[in-house]
Amino acid sequence: MTTLAIELHQHGGPEVLQLAQLPVGQPGPGEVLIRHQAIGLNFIDVYHRTGLYPLAMPAGIGMEGAGVVEAVGPGVTHLAAGDRVAYASNPPGSYCERRVMPALCVCRLPEAISFETGAAMMLKGLTAQYLLKKARPVEGLEPGDFVLFHAAAGGVGLIACQWARALGLQLIATAGSAEKCQLALANGAAHAINYRSEDFAARVREITGGRGVKVVYDSVGQDTWEKSLQCLRPFGLMVSFGNASGPVPAFAPASLGAMGSLYVTRQTLFTHIRTREATQAMADELFAVVASGQVQIHIAQRYPLQQVQQAHRDLQARQTTGSSILTLP
Repeated sequence: MTTLAIELHQHGGPEVLQLAQLPVGQPGPGEVLIRHQAIGLNFIDVYHRTGLYPLAMPAGIGMEGAGVVEAVGPGVTHLAAGDRVAYASNPPGSYCERRVMPALCVCRLPEAISFETGAAMMLKGLTAQYLLKKARPVEGLEPGDFVLFHAAAGGVGLIACQWARALGLQLIATAGSAEKCQLALANGAAHAINYRSEDFAARVREITGGRGVKVVYDSVGQDTWEKSLQCLRPFGLMVSFGNASGPVPAFAPASLGAMGSLYVTRQTLFTHIRTREATQAMADELFAVVASGQVQIHIAQRYPLQQVQQAHRDLQARQTTGSSILTLP
């Protein structure tokens, strides 16, 4: 059996994403064979393609998908052939029709949630879950507290805006255009700042009455780092979870003391979902908040798998909003 898949033989621009027919075997111990119905597109895929997060070549790419289990390997007890499933998982390789992969992070997808929604929400939704529920400041988060969320009109951001509203938090969103700011507001942000036309640090201080926010969630990296630290109140937490504009510059730990005894953390989803039990518990929370309607998954872009190069161009140029998926023939 073979599968249509995207394969990389070197790091580089979108042109290195090449269609190929690759063999697909049977699942071994702890593995499942999945036939995809839809595939998620995420900024981490750009990091893998460019080599910011290097891959051993040749390599598959893609961390998120939804489909149907066709076979399970020895030792897999939480899944069976015919199950509807969705996942966010290592190793990369979701840009394909079929794949054999570890079963650990694969979850049954509730009937009420479509394959497209499942593919669009797992990596982004589980990321929003750990940010708002686990990456919390030392003083905690209570209804009414201010938090700052960069790139709030993206896939993770729009989920976070809605989930923060459900938790009673006042999320201050940043985005790169007036349209994206309006999108964040429509999805639950209490305030929105166009960082291209406004000094977001000054606006945050104005919005919070000079106090600052308890936590900043930052997937942008280099371009927002310094001013984000200026937005924090004493004992505030800086949560770095991406590098869309480039890696965060080196900084002196002593500067955190001078700015108010701040905390800094660099987190990854895959630390949080390192066990079957943790993955399922987080997924159950995500499924519940989506099924309840408190969080809606906005799929704003759909690309056929054959147009993956254009999908990466749009994603890297920040021309997308909400979630993007790859579709199959």
